[in-house]
Amino acid sequence: MKPTNLIIIMSDEHNPKVMGCNGHPLVKTPNIDALAAAGTSFTSAYTTCPVCVPARAAFATGKYVNQIGYWDNADAYEGAIPSWHHRLRDRGHRVVSIGKLHFRGLPGDDHGFSEEIIPMNIIEGKGDLMGLVRTDLPARGLSWKIAKLAGPGETSYTFYDREIATKAQIWLREEAPKYRDKPWVLFVSFVCPHFPLVAPAEFYYQYPVDQISLPKQYAQNERPLHPYLRDYSDSFCYDKFFDEVKLKKAIAAYYGLCTFLDDNIGKVLRTLDATGLTENTRVLYTSDHGDNLGARGLWGKSTMYEEVAGVPLIIKGPDIPRGVKITEPANHVDAYPFILEAAGASVPEAYDNHPGKSLFKLAAGYKPERNVLSEYHGMGSTTGAFMIRHGKYKFVHYVAYPPQLFDLEADPEELRDLAGDPAHAATLEECRERLSRICDPAEVDARAKRRQAELLEENGGREAVIKRGDLGFSPPPGYPIVLG
Repeated sequence: MKPTNLIIIMSDEHNPKVMGCNGHPLVKTPNIDALAAAGTSFTSAYTTCPVCVPARAAFATGKYVNQIGYWDNADAYEGAIPSWHHRLRDRGHRVVSIGKLHFRGLPGDDHGFSEEIIPMNIIEGKGDLMGLVRTDLPARGLSWKIAKLAGPGETSYTFYDREIATKAQIWLREEAPKYRDKPWVLFVSFVCPHFPLVAPAEFYYQYPVDQISLPKQYAQNERPLHPYLRDYSDSFCYDKFFDEVKLKKAIAAYYGLCTFLDDNIGKVLRTLDATGLTENTRVLYTSDHGDNLGARGLWGKSTMYEEVAGVPLIIKGPDIPRGVKITEPANHVDAYPFILEAAGASVPEAYDNHPGKSLFKLAAGYKPERNVLSEYHGMGSTTGAFMIRHGKYKFVHYVAYPPQLFDLEADPEELRDLAGDPAHAATLEECRERLSRICDPAEVDARAKRRQAELLEENGGREAVIKRGDLGFSPPPGYPIVLG
């Protein structure tokens, strides 16, 4: 396989259903759609964790969260476990990041990049300390922001994404030509469509609110009553601030942010064409996780539904099939071997209990005997959550709560939980056994909570972190921190 340059484009909180190439009836994503048409898209791809910090640590290291121990948004990657960035840099490749990392970012931390351009890391090297509280969950004080701010306009995030797109174009034109001896890797990491749900006017008004439908299972009498979802919605109480007008404005803004994101991606890809680099550069597009976007009355992330644990995952370039959709489940851990192979740096010493299967192999039709995993141990939850795909089934195990089971072929919108149906008892038990081959959920849950208790104590205890406040959303570099 010919080594080539590689651009990895990552967004933040992009619901995989909200793309034209995945069949969304309204949302315009022409540049992402063109990428999918010219490459391979994985239509059953999953994050390792449906929240930013652990997902990004796992993407960097190519391992599941329970293997690396970065559990939540207050426990960020600092470079202690080798990442693909370290592996490539150590072999002489130029490896550059532009934009959001959400690593620890303290002086002396080595994240493995040759250069970090306008990086966004966790606040004060501490992040969201309220997420360390895993019992008697506090209500998030800034939950009102998602409703109050929704609509047209600009925010620090839209300004930041414009700057990221600009810096990426400059790097491709001025820096990329300097590195010809070995393939380079450029990690371009946008923050949209992450809330605040404020979209630039030219994108917001592409989605008139009278065309916006209510989310599925939004009515109170339709919402599932699972206790895990109750915990999350009581802590992240976004929905109590919505009426129907604000709800539709929020969804229109999210759609607009997806199109804004797509426009920025297009700028990067067109620059690749303009500089003559396309033929010798592979591209990977994904997001750290998705967003509930009002479905079931939920907003933000932290659940195991397809809208959240699912991610867009598209690859394009030399040796990658064109116009192919792969339904075999994939996971972010599969990006690690792909990245190393793409750059020509896949050597035995780069692997140590890495569970991923290369996206090259999956794109070629390989169907490994395995179950992909997503897990959650963070804010708004009192119990560890573990999801695996087993054929057409999605199984969600909660250490302290009843499980969930969905047949994604018969019920792709996950409207019917089969876990309590005696006819599916054997499937439920098989899924439990298969999860146990990957990890011991009770042991992992206990280990995560021990670490969180230690960090909570280091930061003054429960009352101190609650007093410090809710972040709302992390500020980009150069913008003030707002706690409340």
